[in-house]
Amino acid sequence: MAASPHTLSSRLLTGCVGGSVWYLERRTIQDSPHKFLHLLRNVNKQWITFQHFSFLKRMYVTQLNRSHNQQVRPKPEPVASPFLEKTSSGQAKAEIYEMRPLSPPSLSLSRKPNEKELIELEPDSVIEDSIDVGKETKEEKRWKEMRLQVYDLPGILARLSKIKLTALVVSTTAAGFALAPGPFDWPCFLLTSVGTGLASCAANSINQFFEVPFDSNMNRTKNRPLVRGQISPLLAVSFATCCAVPGVAILTLGVNPLTGALGLFNIFLYTCCYTPLKRISIANTWVGAVVGAIPPVMGWTAATGSLDAGAFLLGGILYSWQFPHFNALSWGLREDYSRGGYCMMSVTHPGLCRRVALRHCLALLVLSAAAPVLDITTWTFPIMALPINAYISYLGFRFYVDADRRSSRRLFFCSLWHLPLLLLLMLTCKRPSGGGDAGPPPS
Repeated sequence: MAASPHTLSSRLLTGCVGGSVWYLERRTIQDSPHKFLHLLRNVNKQWITFQHFSFLKRMYVTQLNRSHNQQVRPKPEPVASPFLEKTSSGQAKAEIYEMRPLSPPSLSLSRKPNEKELIELEPDSVIEDSIDVGKETKEEKRWKEMRLQVYDLPGILARLSKIKLTALVVSTTAAGFALAPGPFDWPCFLLTSVGTGLASCAANSINQFFEVPFDSNMNRTKNRPLVRGQISPLLAVSFATCCAVPGVAILTLGVNPLTGALGLFNIFLYTCCYTPLKRISIANTWVGAVVGAIPPVMGWTAATGSLDAGAFLLGGILYSWQFPHFNALSWGLREDYSRGGYCMMSVTHPGLCRRVALRHCLALLVLSAAAPVLDITTWTFPIMALPINAYISYLGFRFYVDADRRSSRRLFFCSLWHLPLLLLLMLTCKRPSGGGDAGPPPS
């Protein structure tokens, strides 16, 4: 039976379509291994990775089961950096509200174990808050020019002059003046204290001016005024000059030339010898000890006008005290000093650092016993000072044996109260100056 034209055309169309499908299936089967290998070769090019499949799987599970949505925990408030201001509470809340799950438009925050509240967030407000927070964060992180305020200047100059160290220098000068024989002259004492304090402020300011590039590398000194740029170097040098000139003039003209010469020599020794030696040799520790020993000598010469044996004894006590004090301090700052480029005993010669500290702790026992021999104190002083001198010697021995941070801290903190107590005992046991007639002259 002859087929109709419509039937023939249908069969031809079916055959063509079937042939095309068969041809495509065959090409797909043949090319699939090559495409799979090509896919594996391009994994590193981040075309598609297994993380994408895992992500799609999690999306699929989340869409099917709404109960699998994770509850968002509040973001903790960031710890404020020492150089950035703390963000406000509103900004912190805006950062917390930015976290949302993938599918649901709401968050469930648990405030109490038995209560849950749904907080609906509008997407527009969240986006605006996030943009504001981003802008404010960028503004905070920008470098800002530090402007000097008049009411901040006294505090900045106090830190520039190392006001605590200056107070220690003035107190040791006052102790030397009070221990000197003779009547106590209040005007001379005040002039000596003011002149010594001004000289100390000048020396400390010049020291910080020279050490700006090195102090910036140390955690201990990186917040000093010159390092942070709170004042200009010109202002620092001007302040040092305004302290040095009247300070030396007061000591020379108001007290006596010998005391003024000692003050000028101490400024030179601290700024031109000790400061550069800190980056050259460990001899800087001995030079710095001489600088610290001169103030009580200045107090003695201010009261007597001469260099006696008592002046050298007081200078020797301050000289020996500084080694356990500074060596114990520098032991805990070894990393800081090496980072700053300073040549310290604790960094280059740790064994010598401990031995020197122990030797001068024992030297304090001998110097205390020499005070009554030189008629500065009575024999009660070495007996009363024996416990504190023996204790600091014991801590010096523990520092020598243990060589750890704990023993160095104990020795350092002991030295802080040892010197004031020792000088106070010397003042208490000061030998009264002999003078005056025992009775009326015979007629």
